[in-house]
Order: sequence, then C-alpha cells, then structure tokens
Amino acid sequence: MIRETSQVKIALPKGRMHDGVMGLLADAGVQVRTSNRGYRPVLSMANFEAKILKPQNIIEMLSLGSRDMGFAGADWVAELGVDLVELLDTGLEPVKLVAAASAELLEDGALPRRRLVIASEFENLTRKWIGEIGIDATFVRSYGATEVFPPEDADCIVDLVSSGATLRANNLLEVGELMRSSTRLYASPAAMRDPHKREAMEGLAMVLRSVLEARGRVMLEINVPADKLESVIKILPCMREPTMSPLHGGAGYAVKAAVPREKLPSLVPEVKRRGGTDIVVTKLSQIVP
Repeated sequence: MIRETSQVKIALPKGRMHDGVMGLLADAGVQVRTSNRGYRPVLSMANFEAKILKPQNIIEMLSLGSRDMGFAGADWVAELGVDLVELLDTGLEPVKLVAAASAELLEDGALPRRRLVIASEFENLTRKWIGEIGIDATFVRSYGATEVFPPEDADCIVDLVSSGATLRANNLLEVGELMRSSTRLYASPAAMRDPHKREAMEGLAMVLRSVLEARGRVMLEINVPADKLESVIKILPCMREPTMSPLHGGAGYAVKAAVPREKLPSLVPEVKRRGGTDIVVTKLSQIVP
C-alpha cells in the first residue's frame, strides 16, 4: 500500500540548466510531459507538482517557501545569501566564478594597486572578494555580456566561466577564483520540516544520485582461472567487493564489478595481462549503494 504524501512543489530550471536536468530525470525514469500551460509540466511521479522557472527565481521561491524543492546553481545561492538545504550536487553545468582582466592591465600577473572598476552580475560575491583581497575598487553591475566591459568600461570583471573560451576570445586573463558551482537540487527548510515531503524529496534525490553514480561506472564482467583469481581481484576498483560465481566444470570463476568508467583504458589491458578472459563491459542505468 502506497502512503499518500503532501504535494511536493518542485521547480525545474529554465535556460542553460534545462536540458541537463531533463536528461537526468529521464534517465531516472521520471517522465516530464508538457502541459497546455508550457511552464507547468506534468511529472510521472505521484504527489509532485512541477513548474519551470529561471534558476534565480527558483532560489527566491524556495527561500519564501512557495516551492519545496528545485534545481539551481550554487553560485546564485551564494550570491543571494539564502538558507537552503542542498539535497544533491548533480555535477552538471560545472563552472567557476572568476575575476579576469586584460593582460595589459596586470602588473607581474596581478591587479595593479590603484583604484579599479570591477563589473559583474554578482554584486555580493564581488564585494566580498574585493574586501578579502584588499583592493580599492568601484563596483558596476552588469546585466549579461560582462566580458565586453574591459578595457573601456571596467578594468576587471567577475563572471562565470566553463571552458575559458569566452575569456580568451576577449583577451582576458583569470586573476582570481571566487568559487566553483554546478547544478544542484535544493529544498526549502520549511519543506524539510514536513516529514512526508522530506521523505518524498530525499527519495527523488536518491534516485537521481543513483543515475549520476551509474554514469560514472560500467559493469565489468570477466572469466578468470582459479589460480589467477586473487591477482585479478586485487586490481579491481569495485564499490565494495566483486561478485563471483563458479564456472561450469570448475573452469574458474565469473567475476563482476562496477568500476569507474575512466579507469577502463588502463584496467582492461591489465586484467587481460593477469589472466582475465571473455571480458564484457556493460553500461549501467542506476546504482543504489
């Protein structure tokens, strides 16, 4: 019998985070169907009501308590200074909030010790950074395209970067890192105090975490002669212990382990060298420890 829970109001992000979050939900088996009112999709999960908002608005709505949970960037949570509960770091849309300036401005690779103009959308984080490094600066708020301010309209900028290509295209060099950010799943403190909502929200976070864990691992299956077993097992970077079962006729063992995907290029040849055969690599969908 499924227990009824309070309706959980979840906010889904509009903009650059949208596709990544939708893909994560889809891989977790959560269907998101667009309704006649485009900003109110319908989820295939009972007791969840969804709405699409800009990430900054999601943070504000969570703080006010009109939304129970939602996806947003850690950068804007820090900028707005709100008290939220982080349920999951998805690792999606990884970015850095950095200070950057043109090479011509810098003195020995650092900002000059004179009064500077610094432009950014992140006023609170920028002002905090200015105070921490002890420079004399005037803050100017930007409203997008911050990278075009130097050198005529600002000496330095504070902006989000992913690959750094935008900085390079505008002849800017990184002179400081304020923080690192990614798409995260947050809950409002008020919703977390409701035991039924908390259970539902933590359940969703667990399912999404299982997808993220599976994306980083693959199932490695190997047949190993008995006399080579310990040598092969010794190098398997599995989650706990590998699963083993005897092969027919005492020909050895079948070994299975969920291993980090990035280790495959070096792991597979080494397993083969140590006597492993019939190696099969399989994609995983979800891993729940």
